[in-house]
This record gives sequence, C-alpha cells and structure tokens, in this order.
Amino acid sequence: MNTTTTDGGKGPTPAGPSPRFTYLVIGVLVAFLLLGTGGFLWMSTGHGDRITSLGGPFQLEDGNGKTVTDRDFRGKYTLVYFGYTFCPDVCPTTLNAVADAMDRLGSKAAKVQPLFITVDPKRDTPAVVKQYAAAFGPKIEGLTGTPEQIAAVAKEYRVYYQEHRTGPGPNDYSMDHSSILYLMGPDGRFVAPIRADQSGEQMAAALAKWIS
Repeated sequence: MNTTTTDGGKGPTPAGPSPRFTYLVIGVLVAFLLLGTGGFLWMSTGHGDRITSLGGPFQLEDGNGKTVTDRDFRGKYTLVYFGYTFCPDVCPTTLNAVADAMDRLGSKAAKVQPLFITVDPKRDTPAVVKQYAAAFGPKIEGLTGTPEQIAAVAKEYRVYYQEHRTGPGPNDYSMDHSSILYLMGPDGRFVAPIRADQSGEQMAAALAKWIS
C-alpha cells in the first residue's frame, strides 16, 4: 500500500510508485517495441499486403528549382530516404551506404534512382539539397519543396518528423525524424523497406533481391 512520509518536518512526501506500477509501465514499453519490430519484419517478409499503400503522388523541386513529380521517375525503381542536410550523423551515414550500395549493384544500379527528400524545407533550399546530395556522388538526387509539399509527401510515406528547438535563434533547431529507406517499383508502388542502418554491402544485397 502506498504511504506518505515526512522529511525533517517539511511536510508529507509522496511515496514512489509501487513495483507493480513500475512493471506495468515497463511491460507497455516492451509491448510497443515488439509491435514496432514485428511490424517491420511483417513488412520485410512480404506478408504485409496492406503496406503496399505506402507512397503516393508528390510534387517537389529538384536541385535546380525545377518542379518534379513522382511520375517523372516511372520506369525506374526509386530508393527514397527522408532526412535533412544539417543532420549530424544518421543521414550522412545512410547516404554514404546508399552510394556504396549503388556502386556494388553493378548493372542493376541503372534501374534505381536514389532520392533524398528533406524534412527541413526552411533551410534546405534547392541549391542546398543539390550540393548536399552531390557530396555523396552523382547518383543521388536531392528534393525539397514548400513546408506544405513536404508535409504531404511525408504523410504519403508515413514519415515522422518534428522540429526540435535547441536555442533562441531562427536556425537553432534540429529535426527528429524516422530513418528508413523505401524501395518503390517502376510503377511507383511500394516494394519493400530497406534498413537504413546497414553497410553498403548489406544494402546492395537487400536491393538485389528485389530488383529484376
């Protein structure tokens, strides 16, 4: 039973949560982790037929400020990644792996167009995403857009992103975002998720299984 105690006459101090409550909270967290892991495996094994609804129409801007849509990439597989150019570690690590995977795919690389879509349109102008994507090689294309366009495409791909303030200045923020690669087919439909935490060699092997 929960009780209260006094601390040197300073008044009652609530007792800490009971062990039963603590175990309940831990159990809920573990359940969410298992559901998330199970969902990824369900998608990866090819049994998640309903996940084919991932992705959809979009209208964005390329590094030259030209309007592009999802239909401009028809006929090729697209490997879509959402991030931002100020990302300190996850994004550059992932894009380095993508560039390495493309080099390892051999003739199949010509069938794939990697796309980097920013979740930080305020700072990531067309010129910025062009320079950033080019740093990882000529095969990755950077895309940006208005905040509304980015919100729309993120919704299509069920991407989480959120501005995280780090100071009072207008640019004092980072972006929290989900990190996964989406392999889309030549018809624009979702094919498979590709883990973003793999090496280039592992990523190339995963892609080769899906690209015909």
